[in-house]
Amino acid sequence: MATPEQSSVIRGKTPQYNMVLLWAVCLVAAMGGFLFGYDWVVIGGAKPFYEPYFNIPAKTFWQGWAQSSALVGCLIGAAISGAMSDRLGRRRLLIAAGFLFTLSAIWTALAWDYTSFNLARITGGIGIGLASNLSPMYIAEIAPAEIRGIFVSINQLTIVIGILAAQITNLLIAQPVPQDIPSDQVLEFIRQSWNGQFGWRWMFGAETIPALGFFVLMFFVPESPRWLVKWGRDSLAERILARVGGAEYARQAISEIRQTLSAEEIARVRVSDIFERRLLRVVALGVFLAVFQQWCGINVIFNYAQDVFQAAGYAVSEVLVNIVFTGIVNLVFTFVAIFTVDRWGRRILMLLGASGLAVIFGLLGAGYYVQSTGWHMLILVLAAIGCYAMSLAPITWVVISEIFPNRIRGLAMSVAVLSLWAACTALTLTFPILNRNLGPHGTFWLYAGICVVGFLVILATLPETKGKTLEEIEHELVG
Repeated sequence: MATPEQSSVIRGKTPQYNMVLLWAVCLVAAMGGFLFGYDWVVIGGAKPFYEPYFNIPAKTFWQGWAQSSALVGCLIGAAISGAMSDRLGRRRLLIAAGFLFTLSAIWTALAWDYTSFNLARITGGIGIGLASNLSPMYIAEIAPAEIRGIFVSINQLTIVIGILAAQITNLLIAQPVPQDIPSDQVLEFIRQSWNGQFGWRWMFGAETIPALGFFVLMFFVPESPRWLVKWGRDSLAERILARVGGAEYARQAISEIRQTLSAEEIARVRVSDIFERRLLRVVALGVFLAVFQQWCGINVIFNYAQDVFQAAGYAVSEVLVNIVFTGIVNLVFTFVAIFTVDRWGRRILMLLGASGLAVIFGLLGAGYYVQSTGWHMLILVLAAIGCYAMSLAPITWVVISEIFPNRIRGLAMSVAVLSLWAACTALTLTFPILNRNLGPHGTFWLYAGICVVGFLVILATLPETKGKTLEEIEHELVG
């Protein structure tokens, strides 16, 4: 087996990577991230309008179910993506995700009742579950080690752009809601308005164009070379890698990949492998990081922006503007992650994110506790989003796409992503209940405590992976 030192010498020759090909392939794959971000967040801006249309009562299970039904689809998509991607390949399932995004966008826009709305959202959620697993994994498997962190972070960038696109689309589509309407008449006014009857439908339907584009473009993307080697198709994998970095780079990469797979593991996928003691420890680390990325609490700001900002004293129209501010901050600080992930490393950014959010959520909870309202509460919310965007949001995806061994990567990644969406579902379903029983202050203090726990676990267990090939990381973590 080539040692990390030997591999480093080979990489020291600095292959001339085909950056045009890499950018084209990775950007198409990362469109799954864009649709993930759009589909996931568009509901936050549509919420004030579809809830009156469907007569959904506030702070109830039915409100939480409408918000989280897509997450049930995410669980389904993540659950089936591992074994299916190991058998069918990354590319085919990404094509399927593009189809599901397109179907969901049209179906949600045409939803005729509460049930059909949620079925359409579940369909889109399956697409999210597939794309959230496969897009970063595919990019990690085709990008060279020296620049893998940047390219996997591009997937997070497209997620953020998708989030911002949804927020801006919602703002542009929604007509202003007059602020002089008596509070007991606001819901009926919205229900009868253009926003309540048609506007929220266009918010969901606008996703059709990028979803269809992703579906078509994925037909022109090559399969993951590491998946091809796993299934004994070395010659095709070598041709793809040669297009990325030349013949010598391809031969060395194929050799390293082969050395992580024993002869009996070619063309086989065994669920029992992830329960081997030395592999289970790595899978457990990936699961923890995935769950922590959600339970740190930041996503309630995206999914329940109306509740968060109204508790801070903002009206409905102001909430939509503030949501766009959150998207802009999210985008700007994602660029910070892209430019630092391969310089500072994964571990330090994860630690900065966990500690930073613990402090900010503590302050935010204190503000809610004393019933403080105004711009300074908005600043704290934006600071939390900025901290998350440069750390836990993108870096978690980078790490979990790197640390799993070649022979179980698809399955282990699926377990981690399934855990992520289960955690996100729990977070989304429980926020209305926590908000009602603990208040906004107690809820955010709870999230602050979770961030402290996450900091300690990352400090104790997460190794640094920057600049290492996937095979080197496997050698270090598994032996």
